[in-house]
Amino acid sequence: MTSISTCFTTTPKSRFFFTPLRPLINLKPPDSFPRIQPLPFPRISGKIPGSRVLVPVAKASTDVAVGVGPGRIVESDKLPADVRNRAMDAVDACNRRVTIGDVAGKAGLKLNEAQKALQALAADTDGFLEVSDEGDVLYVFPNDYRAKLAAKSFRLKVEPVIDKAKAAAEYSIRVLFGTALIASIVIVFTAIIAILSSKSDDDDRGRRRRSFDSGFNIFISPSDLFWYWDPYYYRRRRVQTDDDDKKMNFIESVFSFVFGEGDPNQGIEEKRWKLIGEYIASNGGVVTAEELAPYLDIDRTMSDESYVLPVLLRFDGQPEIDEEGNILYRFPSFQRTAASQRIGRKEYVGRRWADAIGGVEKIFRERKWEFSKTNMSERGMAIGLGGLNLFGVIILGAMLQEMAVTPNGFLKFVAYIFPLLQIYAGSFFAIPAVRWFLNLQRNANIEKRNRTREKYARALKSPDISLRRKLLSARDMAQKTFIGQDRIVYSSDRDLIEQDYEAREWEKRFREIE
Repeated sequence: MTSISTCFTTTPKSRFFFTPLRPLINLKPPDSFPRIQPLPFPRISGKIPGSRVLVPVAKASTDVAVGVGPGRIVESDKLPADVRNRAMDAVDACNRRVTIGDVAGKAGLKLNEAQKALQALAADTDGFLEVSDEGDVLYVFPNDYRAKLAAKSFRLKVEPVIDKAKAAAEYSIRVLFGTALIASIVIVFTAIIAILSSKSDDDDRGRRRRSFDSGFNIFISPSDLFWYWDPYYYRRRRVQTDDDDKKMNFIESVFSFVFGEGDPNQGIEEKRWKLIGEYIASNGGVVTAEELAPYLDIDRTMSDESYVLPVLLRFDGQPEIDEEGNILYRFPSFQRTAASQRIGRKEYVGRRWADAIGGVEKIFRERKWEFSKTNMSERGMAIGLGGLNLFGVIILGAMLQEMAVTPNGFLKFVAYIFPLLQIYAGSFFAIPAVRWFLNLQRNANIEKRNRTREKYARALKSPDISLRRKLLSARDMAQKTFIGQDRIVYSSDRDLIEQDYEAREWEKRFREIE
């Protein structure tokens, strides 16, 4: 069966625009078609009852392969991995039938990022398009679209391996630092004993060995070494609660003291934009600046609403003035959805503000940096071993300078690597000291930003009269149109003959669009 391909060009502002092309065998990705002048479309009698817009039909027949053939590029491989994964999660959350606004709101993506991601995923997974009677474009994906993409994309197959290799390589560097503590102590004190032994006779050597046997022993369980080789150390530590009674073992305590627990706000921007997108969508696409403030970084010196500009740019919002002169912000892409969703009603203002946003977090908080999750005893043990190593390096350095003869054998090796031992002993305390100073600055800034957001959140819970009227005006202007199957006038997964339309009426409508 011969198929007709149609190019669909969508932008965040325009609903639907199409340019019919010459008959082709395969349905190509939407962004791969050249822009040419419209051609006459075949006239087929018939009309869709109740439809307001008549459109042409593009069909990928069941006996024609759609997607990626041998030697062709997988479109999804061109996307950043983060954008692709977030878009796929949003598609799943919306039951695999979405608009661009649905994905942008759920994933926190820019509208153009969401559009490119949907086009690429649809091209690679046999997804298809639906068009409503008002020109809204919907992307529909099969139940097994993830499996189809994984079968076509070599990148998806190797990404987990590459990620594990990177994590292991990064962790190996950290592991070497911790392992070197024990090696440094052994080398330093073995060299000190060797130097002392070389200066006395056999009896003196025996007496000096006894004098150095102070009864101080360090026991490290062999099982502790397996804790070192844990590429997911940071991830595992983050999921443990603060009141976890399980103590760290020796290896973990040393590692945590030197390097800390990692960034507690990893992926925080992704979370921030997801919260903002979900909040706007849940309130019918119209919000006030005060409602966005609990999610943003606001400088106290700002006397206007310029802090909402990043949100407007990301989600294609536009300011509007209500009858009372209040500035409200409308996001048209979030006002039309393929997923039914309750929007905030105007009676949900003030104390019931949390109910109006349908479970979306009402404030965005950053986590403070922790120096270490070790307790006092574990931290004291790490400091004690580091101090013992530093003391030994200082003593060994003095002894090497006082040696009258040129060292040989083991002592020659120690003298050769002694600068490295000095650097290690100093960095063992220098790295935590620098981290402590940086954490003070980071936490002070985080606390300041969190307090500012909390102030705006409290104002929304107990709004004054002017703010309450502004919020009620935003709820009155809110819109949410659900695009169900009854409003679909075109679907690319059906044959041309199955989608009857009146060609003359469609051509007339097409000329009006031009």
